[in-house]
Amino acid sequence: MPQHKSAEKRVRQTKRRAERNKAQVSKMRTLVKKVRSTKTKEEGQKALAPAGKYLDQMAAKGLIHKNKAANLKSSMAKQVNKA
Repeated sequence: MPQHKSAEKRVRQTKRRAERNKAQVSKMRTLVKKVRSTKTKEEGQKALAPAGKYLDQMAAKGLIHKNKAANLKSSMAKQVNKA
């Protein structure tokens, strides 16, 4: 258990941030799954734009590495173009 006021505050902040990060990562995964589950090229392109934008935002915030965002966007684009 924390012994100082500042340590108690850190525990509260960490808990809040962990919950927020978990929700954002979950949303990101959902968007990626939506793109990968599309059957037609048109559906895929509609789902690809918001997913790519969200991946860039997560990379900018530091939730995921920028190369991971780029790799996910690339693989999703390949799959959509192949459909």
